[in-house]
Amino acid sequence: MKTFSDLGLSKGYIKALKELNIIHPTEIQEAVIPQLLGTKTDLIGLAQTGTGKTAAFGLPILNTISQNREGVQGLIIAPTRELVQQIKKQLFKFTKYLDEKIFVEGVYGGEKIEKQIKSLRRTTHIIVATPGRLLDLIEREAVDISNVSTLILDEADEMLSMGFEEDISKILAYNTHKRNTWLFSATMPDEVKKIIHNYMSVDAIKIEIDKNAQVNKNISHHYINTHIEDKLYVIEKILNKRQKERGVIFCKTKAGTRTLTSQLQNKGFSVGALEGDMQQKERDKVMRAFRNEKLQFLVSTDVSARGIDVNNLTFVLHHQLPDFLNYYTHRSGRTARAGKTGQSIALIIPGEKQKVIDTQNKLGITFKEMKV
Repeated sequence: MKTFSDLGLSKGYIKALKELNIIHPTEIQEAVIPQLLGTKTDLIGLAQTGTGKTAAFGLPILNTISQNREGVQGLIIAPTRELVQQIKKQLFKFTKYLDEKIFVEGVYGGEKIEKQIKSLRRTTHIIVATPGRLLDLIEREAVDISNVSTLILDEADEMLSMGFEEDISKILAYNTHKRNTWLFSATMPDEVKKIIHNYMSVDAIKIEIDKNAQVNKNISHHYINTHIEDKLYVIEKILNKRQKERGVIFCKTKAGTRTLTSQLQNKGFSVGALEGDMQQKERDKVMRAFRNEKLQFLVSTDVSARGIDVNNLTFVLHHQLPDFLNYYTHRSGRTARAGKTGQSIALIIPGEKQKVIDTQNKLGITFKEMKV
């Protein structure tokens, strides 16, 4: 089994990783890091959610930073505020034992832009950003990305499915310096292929992990036959059996998320809601409580849960199966992270069995019936 030292990382990074209990590289890290440390290249990395992509691109981009160069040198674009915050935090932890400080700033919507403009006036080597807020800052001339030499698109499929294609195209046009573009994605829809075709080298290195598995192989998939009026009772039974476990329950709508959270709280469960109408302060408060294990369970919409990276979640529960296959992939990817195993459990009402069969066939997975 390889170590991070074998991949060519310096002692400062290895010491920081060891402190984070990251000892052996994951498959994507083992494949990507030596390529990005060794050469200046465009790279396409395809791997499922939870396989360690942040370290796969984060350690190499930190390694590109030169203290002798002024201005922003690296740019990481991610689909959600939560993911931006997580990437920034990870990069900070990776640099703990470096001799020279690398400054990383995160910018995203939901926070006062004036505060972010003030932060960007300080020395900033790497910016981690959501597309909309970054474009706003560029157009206000509060940040200059023209000399960025390494640009990363993380969760590219998610960003494009959220409607950010135009913003990303505009951002890439502002970056006029000869750059290396690294794109990471769990799936490869046509929108991602278009970005690759328009903005990346034809000689880009392509690394695909588990190319026959669209969903993390460490996740087992289950369905429970029930009726609409019995779903709350079934969820209660599931949670009561998992008193020492943690997980995320997915609902299709914001109203459904709020209702289910309230119902479970009234039953005495330690649960919080995450949905799109919440203020950023509320979202941060819920996520902080969930990460710190003050909340055991989270009820969330699909969009709100994108980018959530919380360790040791043993299951995800689908109040309803999502309408889009890539939503199932990203929902399920909240569990079985960093080599661990997890369960994805869907509540199915009469008439929905075909949806289970379609999901199985298209994603190459197998659902097993579960009784409660």
